[in-house]
Amino acid sequence: MKPWGGRFKGGTDPLLERFSASIDVDRRLYRQDIEGSRAQAEMLARIGVLTAAEKKKVLKGLDEIEAEITSGSFTFSEALEDIHMHIEARLIEKTGEAGKKLHTGRSRNDQVSLDMRLFLKEELRAIDGCIVALLRELLAKAEREKKVIMPGYTHLQRAQVVPFSHYLLGHYYALKRDRVRLTEALSMADVLPLGSGALAGSTIPLDREWVKQRLGFSRVSENSMDTVADRDFVVDAIYAASMVMVHLSRLSEDLILFATQEFAFISLPDALCTGSSLMPHKKNPDALELIRGKTGRVLSDLFGILTILKGLPFTYNRDLQEDKEPLFHAVSTVKDALSIMALCVGGLKVRKENMEKAAGESFMPAVEMAEYLTMKGMPFREAHGIAGSAVRRCEDEGRFLGDMPLKELKKLSPLFERDVFDYIKPRSALRMRRSTGSASFGEVMKVIDAEKKYLGL
Repeated sequence: MKPWGGRFKGGTDPLLERFSASIDVDRRLYRQDIEGSRAQAEMLARIGVLTAAEKKKVLKGLDEIEAEITSGSFTFSEALEDIHMHIEARLIEKTGEAGKKLHTGRSRNDQVSLDMRLFLKEELRAIDGCIVALLRELLAKAEREKKVIMPGYTHLQRAQVVPFSHYLLGHYYALKRDRVRLTEALSMADVLPLGSGALAGSTIPLDREWVKQRLGFSRVSENSMDTVADRDFVVDAIYAASMVMVHLSRLSEDLILFATQEFAFISLPDALCTGSSLMPHKKNPDALELIRGKTGRVLSDLFGILTILKGLPFTYNRDLQEDKEPLFHAVSTVKDALSIMALCVGGLKVRKENMEKAAGESFMPAVEMAEYLTMKGMPFREAHGIAGSAVRRCEDEGRFLGDMPLKELKKLSPLFERDVFDYIKPRSALRMRRSTGSASFGEVMKVIDAEKKYLGL
């Protein structure tokens, strides 16, 4: 390849051509690059750089190029390092002098930023749509199983009884926060960079406001140097994707555990599991394990882009070419992971009897026992100690708190009465909890009703 312009005597070394080529990665931006070029051509015609005939010729050529790429008949070459050069070279072949005018007032520096911002605006909305689909599945499952109870865990130890629906809604709210992060990332991407040029703008009276409206951006960038150096919007998008994946990974880990024979709380959909090449009885949660594993790769996308950016001088540097692979990988992975999790949540079967047995055969009611004494006037720390003593006695004798005779409880505290046995029943606790946002049947129903409105159901 001979470098652009007359500055160089010979062509680029073939090794550098191969090393620097990004076409295998950035060719997926062809639609955005062509759409940006259409807007550029229309704007140049408005300010008199292109004639009406030239504009028509350029727009026709761009349409033909898009059709060629879409159909697979377009020829890509490492000699033309990126998608911008491929489209421009082909346009010049088709339109001659008119095509050569298209790059007036434009640099690949602001052009690639435009393409990536257009790409991200579309992809972030698609990710948000995938989150909404998963939220709907979580909410539907929570409503369907609203009366099922289970242990809630801290340190992976049984802690307090909760409705299974409350557990599902906990993951629901984490993903709902992810929507806020996506909205913020979309706002950061929603800035028109075109017109910044290489780094200093242009002496040509480019109509940036018109291009902003034409391409659907909310605002125009304010500093040309910052514009071509900026990849914060890429970091924001990958960070938002990383947080989604972290939340999906935590949910995956829980569901993997809950599907084991040791827990046996749920059964996963067959379509998302695989068997063993040796062991006929196995049902492996491969889809969830892959979500958990791919989370690590998306996190590496985030650290990769941050590492690329951390030592760059102002403004544009070729290092920024390496921003696309982590971005493309992150957004495609998170969309697939969300869609798979939606299938998993929608298709999993709840093994109610095992959840309720685990909730009943535990010392979790010790919390309610301490609260029972507190409601009778005992300081909580003292009540905590008495409930702990009751647990220790039960452990030594191989029974649960509800099996203790009242006379033994009264030896621990005269405040105990027969009503304590109803007070510490798991379902009683779920009816009596009153604090906003708590794991109670009443709060769960409030939340389900409110979130139906949020999702437009």
